[in-house]
Amino acid sequence: MATTTRTTFPSPYELPAPAGAEGWERLYPYHLVFQSARREAEEAKFWFCDSQHWPAVLKPFETIGPEFASKCLGQFNTRYFLVPPANGIEARIHQGRVYLSPAAVPENEIAARVPEFLQRAGYYFEHWDALLDNWKRKVLSTIRDLEEVRFAELPDAQPYEDVEAGRGLDASDDLLGQYDRLIALCHRAWQYHFEFLNLGYAAYLDFFQACKQWFPDIPDQGIATMVQGVDMELFRPDDELKRLAKLAVDLGLDAVLTAPHPGPHTLTALAGSERGRTWLEAWHAARDPWFNFTCGNGLYADDKYWTDTPSLPLGYIRDYVLRLRRGKTIDRHLAELVAERDRITGEYAELLDPGQRATFEAKLGLARQAYPYVENHNFYIEHWTMCVFWRKARELSALLHRAGFWPGEDDMFYLTRDEVRGALFDYAAGWALGTAPAGPAHWPPEIERRRRIVDTLARQEPEPALNHPPEAVTEPFSVMLWGITSERVRAWLSGGADTTGDLTGVAASPGLADGPARVIRSAGELDLVQDGEIIVAQITAPSWAPVFGRIRATVTDIGGVMSHAAIVCREYSLPAVTGTGSASTRIRTGQRIRVDGSAGTVTLLD
Repeated sequence: MATTTRTTFPSPYELPAPAGAEGWERLYPYHLVFQSARREAEEAKFWFCDSQHWPAVLKPFETIGPEFASKCLGQFNTRYFLVPPANGIEARIHQGRVYLSPAAVPENEIAARVPEFLQRAGYYFEHWDALLDNWKRKVLSTIRDLEEVRFAELPDAQPYEDVEAGRGLDASDDLLGQYDRLIALCHRAWQYHFEFLNLGYAAYLDFFQACKQWFPDIPDQGIATMVQGVDMELFRPDDELKRLAKLAVDLGLDAVLTAPHPGPHTLTALAGSERGRTWLEAWHAARDPWFNFTCGNGLYADDKYWTDTPSLPLGYIRDYVLRLRRGKTIDRHLAELVAERDRITGEYAELLDPGQRATFEAKLGLARQAYPYVENHNFYIEHWTMCVFWRKARELSALLHRAGFWPGEDDMFYLTRDEVRGALFDYAAGWALGTAPAGPAHWPPEIERRRRIVDTLARQEPEPALNHPPEAVTEPFSVMLWGITSERVRAWLSGGADTTGDLTGVAASPGLADGPARVIRSAGELDLVQDGEIIVAQITAPSWAPVFGRIRATVTDIGGVMSHAAIVCREYSLPAVTGTGSASTRIRTGQRIRVDGSAGTVTLLD
């Protein structure tokens, strides 16, 4: 049967809501949805679905992620460093999914920004280490401030001591202030998130573009290899698990830690022996801070964190202990990565004349200096900071649940953050007046309506992009981070017309592997992964690293050569093809496939 290839993607204004999700727009902040009054301007832009960072439908409160990310990225590009060609990335929510569109600087304004950028960014690059040390202090201070946020039940009466002190403020003043502080601290953390990030990518992009000029035939993966082999803090949580597994073997605790279904009872059992208590000391030392790590990506309220769910790290430790008992190596092959990095770097450097080589080494040095931050910030912000943020938000949700505002402890996340502020004031006003607040009558049916809409939207596959695509995708960050290339856009437009052929994507991490596929829809399915399988997913997360020792390769729908998925796979010497567009829907669990991470191809073997 003949198939028709589209030439454009649908307009968000013409996509009907799925049956049962009518009125979904009213769940989200007005500035995040496509407004009718702005149709002409919005349809003139090309938007792509960011399933790399937000692979699932967002609840209303969870829009704090794309809101803060878009605003804070933009402030550093546009107002802080004055990046010459790029102002940032706009974000919209459409049918529950996040869509992005790069915001370019008008051509006639670029030249004036160049000297400003060179001065401002140059200062950061020149003082990188000192400024980065200061960055870490700022982030840790923000995390401590978040830990101190408290949401206390309102008392029957103000303490008499407040009367004597003439305080003149009631307990609700602190409660409302604590909520405002929670949101403000989250916003502060996201500003820190982007303080160095765009400069890190800019340093790599500068080196990348120079290499393309000096070596026109160099593959993107070859350039990425020249900055690999770094001992990053993002890998520290996994390294701690490996250290604990080795310690368990040394102490002869294999039997306890390899028992099925590990959990809190495992820790209780270990406390019963001297060797077990020695191991627990190491466990607690690793837990703070390295277990402030989620098996998701930190951008959803229901992400599970190791520190709150000990069965997660204990399950990974169990797997490592079993592999050690079978005589397998569990460490990263860092020495081999460094040797390969140095070999490739040396071979290309030899092709340059002395003047070019000096420039090559300077640009490479800057890229290597900035490169670790590209991944390390992920632990400090998305994992550790957001771990504390979501925990505090859940505490507030539980408080209002006990006050009768909603039926489930975590139902607050079906409200936007501004609606939560209103509900909290309603609670405070009812307490102050000694009357019933309106929330317990208003919110339960509304939350159920919203729950049904979110569930309906989650069952629908999103459009990969919206509106008319550019003739060629040339915006470098879209290519490097998301894998949005001209070829990928053409594949999306074909609508998956070829459902039988092999897949192509980004050659993200070198190597060749074949084996049965394991399609993973969420981090909750990672315990299904078996030895020798190949993970196929929309996107992987850095926190999936503990299962990488079991698998032979990874394949993702989205992601470029500098995406988290690609970087982590290279550092773990795992073949990977990212940005295939449709692997997770085209491939079925158990199907044999071959992954060529050097060529960027996925061959369907049956």
